[in-house]
Formats: sequence, structure tokens, C-alpha cells
Amino acid sequence: MVLDSDTTSPVPPTTLYYSDKFILAKEGFDTTRKAGWIADSLAKRPIPNVRIGTPSPVTEAEVLRVHSPAYLAALRTGEPLATATSSTLAWDSGTLTMALHVCGGVLAAGKAALRDGVSGTLASGLHHAKRDRGAGFCTLNGLAIAAHTLADVTHGHILILDLDAHCGGGTHSLIQAHPRLWQLDVSVSPYDDYQPGQRCVKEIVTEAKEYLKTVGRCLQWAEAEWPEFALCLYNAGMDVHQIGGLRGMDDFLITLREEMVFQWCRERGIPVAYAMAGGYTGGKMTRKRLVDLHRLTISAAATQ
Repeated sequence: MVLDSDTTSPVPPTTLYYSDKFILAKEGFDTTRKAGWIADSLAKRPIPNVRIGTPSPVTEAEVLRVHSPAYLAALRTGEPLATATSSTLAWDSGTLTMALHVCGGVLAAGKAALRDGVSGTLASGLHHAKRDRGAGFCTLNGLAIAAHTLADVTHGHILILDLDAHCGGGTHSLIQAHPRLWQLDVSVSPYDDYQPGQRCVKEIVTEAKEYLKTVGRCLQWAEAEWPEFALCLYNAGMDVHQIGGLRGMDDFLITLREEMVFQWCRERGIPVAYAMAGGYTGGKMTRKRLVDLHRLTISAAATQ
């Protein structure tokens, strides 16, 4: 399905990956459903220069580069149940298939970004998953799986930029030993906190007025201190609106954040692949409002 109705635009179409397997699991929590909500919104309200692509699932061999055989077996069989549900999402026979396709979306977006400059996926629920268990609504760590796989393809350095509300401790645990995988992590909550290593910068922001300054400063550090990057994997969280109690975190600030990230990558010739990351309904956060927030990322990527 192509959602690019502006054929005269000088901006080439951006491929955004989605599969109905992303929402296959019976668990009805937002992490397993919002990809479908966003896809439906794009069908009804297309964003110019965006076309939908269908990803293939990652292979179990690719998963086993970062996750343990015992954890993969638990996701396949549901036993032991405590391990199979360690993400805090209920287990069913579709859980592993869903997770493999979600991670496949990240990998497909990374490959497309290397080819086209920018790509994305509606996948979410990634950065808390660790080697032998899930955590925080994250089943498999598609960021780490894609980074390890694509580092072999590019033979270059890969940056994981994590702007979810929470720290990406799962990702850090799975990439810290790889000499060409790097992490910039700006959060507003200490959940899944960790001690950063030499190829990682982590900041926890406590005031909204400091948020964009901190993101910009971290990007400057990356440019000044770290090597040229063959790819940026961007975990674009919208839960910064909801987590941490930061007054002043609004749509305009997030719009500026998205523009900053994609402009930074474009000006430096760094291909960028984005995923949806956190964002949850509840309270004043309606489904439509959450979808519209995630559409900010898609729009910013499509105009670069």
C-alpha cells in the first residue's frame, strides 16, 4: 500500500514498515495495539511521501545474537511462564511470532535507511528487553538485534539514539561489548537505569526547559567525540509527555525534537531508521492524541 499522494514532491518517499503481525498477540495493551492504530490513521489521513512496506520477521539465529536460547524457548512454548511473561505482557501462542515481526520491522527500516537515507517502522516495545528476559512491556530487543546485524552489513559504527521517557538499560546490556555500537540515551525517568560505558552517554532530564538543550548537547558530544556513523537507529518515545512529571512537555517541544534529530542526521549524511517507542493511553492521553504524537515523528522524517 502506498500512502504517498504527492507525486510532484522533490522529497523521495519514505518507507514505513508495518505488518498486522505487530498486533498478533492477544494481549490488548497499548504496546501490542498502537501500531495498528497508527496504520489505520495513515490509511485515513495519509502523510505525504510516506509509503507502507511489509517487513519480514527476524530469524531466530538473529535473535540468538543477543538473547539466550532459554528465553527464546520460553517465548515459543510459554514455559516457564514467569520467563515467558517477564515483559509483563501476557503470553499466548502468537507472542513469539509478534516479537519476531516487530524486530523485523526495525531491521527492515535499518536496511531501507542505508539505501534511501531515512526509513521507519511502527514497531515498539524494544529497549528494556535483556538477554534472558523481557521487561517493561518489551519482549525482544529489536534495537540491539538490528544493530548487531547491520554492523556486520555496514562494517561501520552504528548509533542508537534513545529518546524514550525511560532509560534503555536493556539495549545497553546487549550492545556494550560490541566495539562499533554506540548509545545516546536521554530520558526523563530513572526506570531501567544503568551505568554507561565508554561508548554511551546517558542523561536523565528533570526540567522540561532543559530537555531540548540536553538532546542537542548529547548530539554535539556524538559529533565531537565519536566516530562517523554509518547508521542511526532512533527510538522515538512519546511518553516524555506522560512520565516524570515535567511541566511544559508539549507537542511543540516534541515537534522541535523530531526536527532536530532528523536534521542532525541529514546534515551529516547519517542514514536514520526510527521506531515508535513509548506512549500510552490513559488520563488525558486519548488514543487519537497518542496517534497524533507518533505522527509527528513520521511527518518529520518524511520532510527531510
